[in-house]
Amino acid sequence: MEIRAISKSVRVSPRKVRLVADAIRHLSIEEALKLLEATPKRAARPLTKTLQSAIANAINNAKLEKSDLVIGSIMVNQSQALKRFRPSTRGRIHPYKKRGSTITIVVKSVSAVVSSVKPDVEEAVIVEKSAEKKLALAKKTAEKGGNK
Repeated sequence: MEIRAISKSVRVSPRKVRLVADAIRHLSIEEALKLLEATPKRAARPLTKTLQSAIANAINNAKLEKSDLVIGSIMVNQSQALKRFRPSTRGRIHPYKKRGSTITIVVKSVSAVVSSVKPDVEEAVIVEKSAEKKLALAKKTAEKGGNK
């Protein structure tokens, strides 16, 4: 089961938020919260709030336990930019954009993640047989004096 939390119009550039989001992408929830608390970047606070919101949604709405939750995905997209102008010489202007972010965090239950990653026995046998064939071919090549 996937539970999500979305923060819109966060006034931090998406490029800066992605730096912090990449750091916590494959961590457990406890480790991610500890890392965000120790991170000196400005983007750590909105990511912490969004992650805590996703955890609260999972606990209150889906009746899941906090210990069973894993970060499924983190997406950082650009939200609407504020267009501003800086006055310049000779009556000209230089436009610039104050960019914002939309942060989406998806939290999954550990049991859902484990059940979706079942190894297929037939594929494992095929891979094993192809590995045996490659090994036999390498031995034959070595016996003949193969690549000199």
